[in-house]
Amino acid sequence: MVAVTESDDDTAPLRPSGPSYPPSGEQGPSGPSYPPEPGAPPATVPYAWGFPAPPHQSPPGERPTSRFPGWAWPAMTVLALLVGAVGGTFAGALVSTSVSSAGPAGVPVISTDNGAPSPLKADNGSIAAVAARVLPSTVQIQARGGADGLQRGGATGSGFVLDGKDHVITNNHVVADATGPGQLKVVDQSGHKHDARIVGRSPVYDIAVLAVSDHHGLRPAAIGSSSRLRVGDTVVAIGSPLGLSSTVTSGIVSATDRPVTTGDSNESSYINALQTDAAINPGNSGGPLVDLRGQVVGVNSAIATTGGTIGGQAGNIGVGFAIPMEQVRVTAGQILATGKARYPVIGADVNTGSHHDGAEVVDTPKAGTPAASAGLRKGDVVTAVDGKPVTDGIGLIVAIRSHQPGETVDLQVRRAGHERDVRIRLEAKIDPTP
Repeated sequence: MVAVTESDDDTAPLRPSGPSYPPSGEQGPSGPSYPPEPGAPPATVPYAWGFPAPPHQSPPGERPTSRFPGWAWPAMTVLALLVGAVGGTFAGALVSTSVSSAGPAGVPVISTDNGAPSPLKADNGSIAAVAARVLPSTVQIQARGGADGLQRGGATGSGFVLDGKDHVITNNHVVADATGPGQLKVVDQSGHKHDARIVGRSPVYDIAVLAVSDHHGLRPAAIGSSSRLRVGDTVVAIGSPLGLSSTVTSGIVSATDRPVTTGDSNESSYINALQTDAAINPGNSGGPLVDLRGQVVGVNSAIATTGGTIGGQAGNIGVGFAIPMEQVRVTAGQILATGKARYPVIGADVNTGSHHDGAEVVDTPKAGTPAASAGLRKGDVVTAVDGKPVTDGIGLIVAIRSHQPGETVDLQVRRAGHERDVRIRLEAKIDPTP
């Protein structure tokens, strides 16, 4: 896995970082890190739109931070981006009426009955009708500052209203640095700014839930399902690309179940993503991807780039990725119920480098982990999960995280040239946010 980081000096060249070890519970060494080779496949980047800090905010003797602190720039193998690394501000047990109990081990999920207007007719074919329905539920998010409370700069992203209690969904990497009082604003379609706080966030799934201060009666967006989408279906992306609020773009579903690695060695996200050619740019982060019924089917989270930039940031090349709404419903439900998100692990370290014949277990699983209980050993290569092929360690992690703790999955494992089937029950791990 290739990882490149950005120095604090905006003018400094990119430099190689060390090996990447995303905190998954089933991953391992990825080998040495080098800058991307010419002609390498596109990398993905986050697309919160950074904006500069007010002048003269740094204490004496402290170096200025990057002009775009909402970005940090690892270009990790085929698909990778950097998300924020600063903890959220609030992890109390807020429970919304839109949360219902369902799934393995009572995993909370967001109900589709959230008070939103009824969906449009599926065959209406009108992007204008979709825009009119969803724009009032889409917000711009302005995040500034750092953990020390200084207004160092920030990022502009997007989000959408989840329920009648003014909870808002966005990406973790949009708000991860906005931990101080007054550092987070939500701007509605009318241009009114509202104070907001972080209810909880998940670097693992790149999801954050916000609560708008007081009650402003923001209109919830209708919730849909990505599982019903077919390649070629029309989808619409809504958000604030490059800081331009209430922007609507359209395209098609280019692919489903696309494994996307996002993050750095401190906070990594693994997305079993929807791929779309709808134009997505910096600032679309956290905004809704919707179908022609006006239902949110995904949360826009990453774009691929060949290295071209707009104002120092990568722009759209027609390859964007969204977090499926099914995962968002589960993660947001957990955050609203407990302030934290959970994710499944098997407890095995696997090679996340550029291998294409399966996910190799690189160390002996620790006693008591699901992997050890299932009999996995060092040197085993996982080639499929529930019958779906796995070509590398990233593919295995994404496949595992598409399930929920408590579920049982079937792994196809190659050992010493022989194939065998292994059933393994997924264990829960708490998302590592402060």
